[in-house]
Amino acid sequence: MKKRVVLAGCSLLALLTMSGLSGCSSVQPWEKQNLAKPAMTFDRDRLDTGYTEHMYSSKEAASGGSGVGGGGCGCN
Repeated sequence: MKKRVVLAGCSLLALLTMSGLSGCSSVQPWEKQNLAKPAMTFDRDRLDTGYTEHMYSSKEAASGGSGVGGGGCGCN
């Protein structure tokens, strides 16, 4: 009985170790092209992104409100 419990514990430990290590992978340089596809970006629709940035810029009352810091108010 004790041998069965130890075997089950070792099996569970091995399973958890293998499942934990399966997520540890690195991306090779030639595989990065798949991650850089336009479908993988957050802003897929350029027109909608441009409209959203225009609205944000208008609300901030300064040009470049979503880009670099400092909108002309002198707070930097």
